Amino acid sequence: MDVLTFMSSHFSLLVSKTGEHLELSIAASIISIVIGVPIGVWLGHMHRGEFIAVTVSNIGRALPSLALIAVFIGVVGLGFKNVLIALVILAVPPILTNAYLSVEQVVPDIVRAGKGMGLTGRQVLFKVELPLALPLLFAGVRTAVVLVVGSATLGAVAGGGGLGDIILRQAAYGLSGVIAGAIWVAALAILADVLLWGVQKLITPRGLRSQQVTAIV
Repeated sequence: MDVLTFMSSHFSLLVSKTGEHLELSIAASIISIVIGVPIGVWLGHMHRGEFIAVTVSNIGRALPSLALIAVFIGVVGLGFKNVLIALVILAVPPILTNAYLSVEQVVPDIVRAGKGMGLTGRQVLFKVELPLALPLLFAGVRTAVVLVVGSATLGAVAGGGGLGDIILRQAAYGLSGVIAGAIWVAALAILADVLLWGVQKLITPRGLRSQQVTAIV
């Protein structure tokens, strides 16, 4: 009940912090996708770079969010930029690794059939490999976005703003504020995953929509 009372009495604060949280999360997600997807798809298409993809994945799993933010406080100082860089570093590994594996694991006979029909390398990539790779590729993007939304909470320790300002300031907002902020972050993560699931359904070829794919990392 206290949580509902807090949400009601601090609704404008929650909305304001949600805006900051979304701004940070969306910026980090877009930059990570722009970096990770082209590199992963190209490496998978060329069937090269397995060492890079695996190494990046392992490094991504080993890096704690808070440690990254702490490191970048010393490099770029406090604020939005610090947290943005840390979140991009956290999000790129699952996107790159899944993009690589999604294309690299396309059945070779299908690729050879495309080439046998006279398709160029670029046509094979865009007309054969990418459509078949979309479910696994999107699974990596969804995993990374949910990771970004959750980890952005720690940005409050570096002055990055967002809902972490409420969650980490129990002395100011009390336990009800901590729980309310956590509920809003969880809701944002679920909403982001559902939206990306919808986009995935829209752009995935009809024959592949029933596949249940789980991200590799």
